[in-house]
Amino acid sequence: MLVLTRKNRESVVIGRPDEMQVVLEITILEIEGGRVRLGFEADTRMPIHRREVWDKICNGDGHANGNGNGNGNGKATGQAAGAAVTAGARTEPDRRPGA
Repeated sequence: MLVLTRKNRESVVIGRPDEMQVVLEITILEIEGGRVRLGFEADTRMPIHRREVWDKICNGDGHANGNGNGNGNGKATGQAAGAAVTAGARTEPDRRPGA
């Protein structure tokens, strides 16, 4: 496991250096009272889920939403949509400076 320290509004990117392409960008949106809000930006075709939702989907639980990004509406969001999916599974507009 890679462990990194990031401050508010700093990001981590996961990509393919051979293609110079960012696959996933994770940004610290807010740190407050022991809680961290994370924003995830990815291609709209890449599903993004909280771990407990992913486990339910993989275990064939019919109650888990198997579509989109884990926000419950089946719509994928990401770079193309100009939005971020947070750890709380709400979709919000990107509020980074210059975005």
